[in-house]
Amino acid sequence: MDDHSLDEFRRRWQEELAQAQALRKRRRPEATERRPRRPEVVPGRGEQQASGYLALAQGLLEGAGRPPAARATRAERQEAASRSRSPPAREAAGGGEQLVDQLIRDLNEMDDVPFFDIQLPYELAINIFQYLDRKELGRCAQVSKTWKVIAEDEVLWYRLCQQEGHLPESSISDYSCWKLIFQECRAKEHMLRTNWKNRKGAVSELEHIPDAVLCDVHSHDGVVIAGYTSGDVRVWDTRTWDYTAPFLESDYEEDEPGMQPYVSFVRINSSLAVAAYEDGFLNIWDLRTGRYPIHRFEHDARIQALALSQEDATVATASAFDVVMLCPNEEGYWQIAAEFEVQKLVDYLEIVPDTGRYPVAVATAGDLVYLLKAEDSARTLHYVYGQPVTCLDVSANQAAFGVKSLGWVYEGNKILVYSLEAERCLSKLGNALGDFTCVNLRDSPPNLMVSGNMDRRVRIHDLRTDTIALSISAHQLGVSSVQMDDWKIVSGGEEGLVSVWDYRMNQKLWEVHSRHPVRHISFNCHSLITAHVPYERVVRNADLDNFVTHRRHRGLIQAYEFAVDRLAFQSTVPICRSSCDTIPGYNYDLALAFPCDNI
Repeated sequence: MDDHSLDEFRRRWQEELAQAQALRKRRRPEATERRPRRPEVVPGRGEQQASGYLALAQGLLEGAGRPPAARATRAERQEAASRSRSPPAREAAGGGEQLVDQLIRDLNEMDDVPFFDIQLPYELAINIFQYLDRKELGRCAQVSKTWKVIAEDEVLWYRLCQQEGHLPESSISDYSCWKLIFQECRAKEHMLRTNWKNRKGAVSELEHIPDAVLCDVHSHDGVVIAGYTSGDVRVWDTRTWDYTAPFLESDYEEDEPGMQPYVSFVRINSSLAVAAYEDGFLNIWDLRTGRYPIHRFEHDARIQALALSQEDATVATASAFDVVMLCPNEEGYWQIAAEFEVQKLVDYLEIVPDTGRYPVAVATAGDLVYLLKAEDSARTLHYVYGQPVTCLDVSANQAAFGVKSLGWVYEGNKILVYSLEAERCLSKLGNALGDFTCVNLRDSPPNLMVSGNMDRRVRIHDLRTDTIALSISAHQLGVSSVQMDDWKIVSGGEEGLVSVWDYRMNQKLWEVHSRHPVRHISFNCHSLITAHVPYERVVRNADLDNFVTHRRHRGLIQAYEFAVDRLAFQSTVPICRSSCDTIPGYNYDLALAFPCDNI
């Protein structure tokens, strides 16, 4: 192609572009009112267009690649083509020009696509964005200013906080920037998890009672209750770091405190505290009203089991062959809601949560498991002769208990999971040589359950496949208590060892040891309560005034707080947190001349 032909081609191309732009300007007002429809694509047309574009490009390249002597002008080529072509060939030539025009029109239409100019109602955009997670919302906020306003709406971040469990009791009007609150909660959660792994925080030993041995411990949401051989009952609130625990009065008429019977069981929830004594008496305190019991109930025999609902004011006790449920009426007076008679002495007793109007409990007596519903008689949930139940835990819909296999036909010790609605067995888990001593179903993640065994192993059971997901050799003696959440396990053993595990990595994080068996473990995201209760409730050494002797026999309650960002062994000793008005410590052989003021 010579210079004259190239100039002619450029001139014609510029004229076609100018005509296309003028046509585009004329069509633009109509496009704002009504968006032009894209031409329907018939089968094979896309291939024809693509082949036409390629043929056009190939022809231009071939023409540009010829030698100058062999190149012909455009007019000569068109004249020769018009003389040599047949009518179909002429139509094909017109089709090539149509392909060029169609290419220009398609390019113009692609430029007119209004991707971000679609006007949607704000409420509809919020409903679309509510299905995105925090990462997707962050990416959408970087697209445009309009999307940034939608992606940072308070409703979306408030819902994310509620979905991930941050500030569940708050309303959307409590804070002005929920995105910032969500970021702070995430940062705090990361800090707490790091402190858990590295054992950073403050550890405190709850104050003991002189000349008394610890009998039973229970806790709920950081509030701890303990019963002693002296008949005393104490309550600590570890959430406020106030370890001066008040005594709950028992209304005994004896002048000497040592004549009071031992405390057998203690239970606590958000509003009530309950204590059962060796002589069959039961005291119920309302934590919101005072230190004196609001109700007192008496059994004819010793109380073998005690249960307290975590949601409402329902108490269940088992004495001899009777199981009694107590709850207040509409006027606030306590009364017997249900009473059942069983065939054997009750070993374990639990109240089923979220049952509505009528309370429901599960009791085990030897090799019998009873389902106790108010307004109904006792119903046998499970019974196999010669296979006693060794542990029990319940959730809203299920009950899990360990059975011990005895007799000529040895099937192995297992954990059975029953449906409380259908009253049938759902799963038979494990086949261990040792007895299952503890099981935690209520606090475990969905479809998972953790158990402890006398063979010193902690097992995670997958309820979907009825298999053991993980088995850990955790202790030197049998496992006495265990609890898990979405990433860690805390277990206690008969030797007094408390171990913390990251079960996703199958790795022990840290451990602490005390003299007595671990009978109670309760933790949440920021705190841990452990209780070491002695086997014997009598101090055999006559030298009770010696603090070392008393410490060896009395038991121990420890509270860990992981929201404090310092090493646990650097935390302040509990005696140094007292005020200046505190009297000298009991048998510490030193006086608090300059105590630290709540360090």
